[in-house]
Amino acid sequence: MNKISQYLWKGIKEAILIIAFTLSMIIASLGDVYAERRLITVDGSSTVFSITEAVAEEFQIEKKGKVMVTVGISGTGGGFKKFCRGETDINDASRPIKSQEVELCKKNNIEYIELPIAYDGLAVMVNPKNNWVDFMTVEELKKIWEPSAQRTITMWNQIRNGWPSKEIYLFGPGVDSGTFDYFTEAINGKEGVSRGDFTASEDDNVLVQGIATDPHALGFFGLAYYENNRDKLKLVPIDDGKDDNGKGPILPTLETVNNGTYQPLSRPIFIYVNKKSAERLEVDEFVGYYIKNVRELTAEVGYVPLPDKAYTLAFERFKKGKTGSVFGGKGSKQGVKIEDLLLLE
Repeated sequence: MNKISQYLWKGIKEAILIIAFTLSMIIASLGDVYAERRLITVDGSSTVFSITEAVAEEFQIEKKGKVMVTVGISGTGGGFKKFCRGETDINDASRPIKSQEVELCKKNNIEYIELPIAYDGLAVMVNPKNNWVDFMTVEELKKIWEPSAQRTITMWNQIRNGWPSKEIYLFGPGVDSGTFDYFTEAINGKEGVSRGDFTASEDDNVLVQGIATDPHALGFFGLAYYENNRDKLKLVPIDDGKDDNGKGPILPTLETVNNGTYQPLSRPIFIYVNKKSAERLEVDEFVGYYIKNVRELTAEVGYVPLPDKAYTLAFERFKKGKTGSVFGGKGSKQGVKIEDLLLLE
């Protein structure tokens, strides 16, 4: 090897060493960053997802990347299965915890803090090309969705005389969804009782797409998903069959959900916090941030904020580490005023 080649080879080796050293410093620096980053895991309701995601994004910005919050969508029931096995820190829930979930948490020594975060209305929707449905009654919804309707009530004219002899295509949340539980309780009189021959999904975006592309479709899910897709869907006013509001069929809006006139499809929604997880600084800070900021963020994503007093009481409940459910572990309940239930404790 001549001297020029020797000098070139020496230069290349030095360059390789410099690059290797620089890369090692970068990797070490990144390692320090990720070592400092703390993780909070959330799963559960697709309805509550949009609120929690909005809060998580703002919280992570405030923490400048030192805390990561992952938010999954397994449905309320699917989320509780993970939560009660100790796999997540927080569960988003569009209904209160059920007795079997209480038992699963107890079996795994999981104590939980129940925190209401907003009100939601369940929206009933049809395709925008549907020009015959001007409103529906609770009894008509029951006629469509009760178990005996399966493979029996399949045409629109079976619901009301004068409606077309066209097949109904139904869309709704899956059986792990708290929205499914609440709807079946409110309409069919028992949680989880429903016909099974409908297109089900835990992802509300799938339901939006199904209704938006089928002129003969009918479905239901949380009001916020309608608000975000109002150009693709037609909202149906609901008549509860009672004369107490004196206004006939009512559309779900922020106002009618808040003032209680949209019944029986209005409900509170929640987060459940693992008490042991709450002992970690990042979880304690996140939940505190959640309660402090959820009023503003709730309205932004299409839900109805609770009264200020309810957030104050929820924050006190969290700081005291008050475990259990004010619903007694019995799942969905209609006509609930959260602030009254919290004051009973």
